[in-house]
Amino acid sequence: MEAVMRIAPLIVTITMIGTVGWMFTTWLRIKNGYPLDGNWGQALYPKTDQESIERIKLLSQENAQLRAELGSIKDRLANVERIVTDGSHSLHAEIEALRIKPN
Repeated sequence: MEAVMRIAPLIVTITMIGTVGWMFTTWLRIKNGYPLDGNWGQALYPKTDQESIERIKLLSQENAQLRAELGSIKDRLANVERIVTDGSHSLHAEIEALRIKPN
């Protein structure tokens, strides 16, 4: 009985250190946005619900629209760069060719 009384504080101390350590690591994971795991390793956070799926779809559509707009802006910028860097003689000839349309 005396041996159990000597070991009991040590067991309680080790258990408390383990519990506090587990709570600290869980707090750090939540604070830094890491997913939490359940008892068997399954992810508890973030959960994918219908709202999250719809949000992802909307963001994907917006991303595709922005990419298309960026592509058209790149084309326009390439035309502006060509006009700016092109010699004035050839630019003048192209403008005149557009003004004089064959009938």
